[in-house]
Amino acid sequence: MKLHELSPAAGSTKERKRIGRGPASGQGKTAGKGHKGQKARAGRGMRAGFEGGQMPLQRRIPKRGFNNIFATEMAIVNVAALDKAYEAGATVTVDSLIEKGLVKKALDGVKVLGHGELTKALTVQANAFSESAKQKIEAAGGKTEVL
Repeated sequence: MKLHELSPAAGSTKERKRIGRGPASGQGKTAGKGHKGQKARAGRGMRAGFEGGQMPLQRRIPKRGFNNIFATEMAIVNVAALDKAYEAGATVTVDSLIEKGLVKKALDGVKVLGHGELTKALTVQANAFSESAKQKIEAAGGKTEVL
């Protein structure tokens, strides 16, 4: 088999519709655009969302709030969850949190919050800690390491 012998599978390709090429083509005269009107004119299609001059939906509905596209979104985990999931003396990393299912995705980082109690000494490595989380980890004899 050579490159010039290759051809597409039967029925997989279709001839393009040649419009405006005389009456015998079946697409002559108005070229499938009907008679007159905005859609029949050259370059006169309507933009997406155009409602014939009526106030468009995206302008009619009330606008609320603000979306900060530069905000950092942190995955959060509470000290109570760490207490359940880890043995005493363990090192808590972002990868181990994902592995254990405490965090789905790391997003822009992991933040440890102080909800619940911590009874084990853990070394916790995360991007951020709340003040209460830091106090609870250190009170239990553990260490906090900011990544």
